[in-house]
Amino acid sequence: MDVTTLRIVATLASFVTFIGIWIWAWSRRRDRAFEEAAQLPFEQD
Repeated sequence: MDVTTLRIVATLASFVTFIGIWIWAWSRRRDRAFEEAAQLPFEQD
């Protein structure tokens, strides 16, 4: 296995991780949690 193959594998792994995080962040199950987090600065202590 040479350096070029390792670079390709690292690039593909990074891309798959990015797509996974993107899908997780935009999933409908996360809407409620993100909406609550967005309101945190406006809550009174």
